[in-house]
Amino acid sequence: MKLNKIKLLDIVALTVDIPQYNLWQGQVGTIVEILAEGAAFEVEFTDSRTGETYESVGLRLEQIMVLHFEPVSPDAHAAMLPL
Repeated sequence: MKLNKIKLLDIVALTVDIPQYNLWQGQVGTIVEILAEGAAFEVEFTDSRTGETYESVGLRLEQIMVLHFEPVSPDAHAAMLPL
């Protein structure tokens, strides 16, 4: 399994502020669609209290990071680093 490939339903966090959508670095969303052959992604942001979507935006790879909820091996981490 390649850990550097973003997949549908991956949980991601913003790495930048996007003030026009009232989204800020660190906010967490879910990949709901892969766009432009993997160059961009539709990310849905939902309110954890109500479950309602408050924003859904297309983002580029450099604007997000995949969150990992289990240990990542050093080899897998090295494969995720940009060249």
